Amino acid sequence: MSAEKECSAKGLVVAGLGGGSGKSVIAVGLAAAFAGQGRLVAPFKKGPDYIDAGWLALAGGYPCYNLDPYLMSPEALDRSFRRHVHGRELVIIEGNRGLYDGVDAAGTFSTAELAKTLGLPVLLVVDCTKTTRTMAALVLGCQRFDPEVRIGGVILNRVGTSRHESIVRQAVEHYTGIPVLGAMPRSKEDAFPQRHLGITPCPEHAGAEAAVQALAEKAARHLDLAGIEKMMVPCAGEPDAGRPELRGTEAPVRIGILKDAAFQFYYAENLEALVRCGAELVEINALTAPELPGLDGLYIGGGFPETSAGALSANLSFRNSLKKAAEDGLPIYAECGGLIYLGESMVLGDEVFPLVGIFPVRFGLRKKPQAHGYTVLKAEGENPYYPQGTEIKGHEFRYSRVEEWGGEAAQLTLRMERGVGFADGRDGLVFKNVLALYTHIHALGTPSWAPALVARAREYHAALA
Repeated sequence: MSAEKECSAKGLVVAGLGGGSGKSVIAVGLAAAFAGQGRLVAPFKKGPDYIDAGWLALAGGYPCYNLDPYLMSPEALDRSFRRHVHGRELVIIEGNRGLYDGVDAAGTFSTAELAKTLGLPVLLVVDCTKTTRTMAALVLGCQRFDPEVRIGGVILNRVGTSRHESIVRQAVEHYTGIPVLGAMPRSKEDAFPQRHLGITPCPEHAGAEAAVQALAEKAARHLDLAGIEKMMVPCAGEPDAGRPELRGTEAPVRIGILKDAAFQFYYAENLEALVRCGAELVEINALTAPELPGLDGLYIGGGFPETSAGALSANLSFRNSLKKAAEDGLPIYAECGGLIYLGESMVLGDEVFPLVGIFPVRFGLRKKPQAHGYTVLKAEGENPYYPQGTEIKGHEFRYSRVEEWGGEAAQLTLRMERGVGFADGRDGLVFKNVLALYTHIHALGTPSWAPALVARAREYHAALA
């Protein structure tokens, strides 16, 4: 029996009192510190998030999977969690927003509810800026708000002096009985550069590995790693069945993934779902590749194409090859940043950057979010991937907006039941075998997506044979 299979996983949930409390710093620091000890870490991120997940994956040296009780059924969430903790030692789940924050006043789908569902204790991160004894009242409130949520330890973040730390530590432990398992000192610089509503993505941060290493060293110096591990509880895992055998003489279909500084938002589960359905994934850099390679399908995820607009636009040969492939019927599924890339152009300030031009849309950027949150869509028109009547759950987060579009809302194949979408409460631009939309989906929440994309790719491959 291999050493990996002999491991028994145990884990916890890292939560905060709100966004910006420092839970990402603690979660990434813990994952990196434990991984640096040679431990097998399984990182997870609660909610719809690509950026934190990217940092956690880098820190843990293992893919970070998302646990989203809104997008996933309870059965799918439990199955994914058990499959991905199998063979690992330590499980670190980073929550989102505040511990009890959900989609409504009842806290539905909150980090607290996830911790209860998985039976894991919470390591609560609190920002101690300009406060001392009051922090004990806040922790006590969290402790008593829902007795079923077990807060196993507290991390004091952004403490000033040793005296400051001592007062807060004594107050928290005296009034709540919860041990303080570390105190991170205040820093003049952010551990991660900030942009939009969170931290800068790993692929865009030249010093990502150095930043993670620095956090690992800070965690080892300022956190009680042994005490934190002691508060973890066992997590039952189950083996991964892997990809099913292809039928008859079927060979894997080649599905391209644009993956570079511009396009980086892909759930690990989405890529795994494509592989399970019989896809061979081909990573492509849209900034440098001279042309699209021979493919049976293409998946373009989100990201921040505006930060690489010049390079994307300058790579004319690649843009032209992608447009020709779409005209020839190549199955293409594009989300958010991918939708923008398939448009006519993007306007940034006084500059206009020509893009692929499959759709006659000009996009612009705003300083405030144009859409942010969960979405629900209903397939109404014909499209390559979703039968009419299909309900699709997803999420959108964008600063871009449609500046010019000569089409009509009726042309959009998906109706928004929740969320903003592309225009007039609708989403989903269609051209031959291309579907482009603002909404991001999660393969475990939309299980029909991966089989549909692979099926279209197989049909395209057969037509060329």
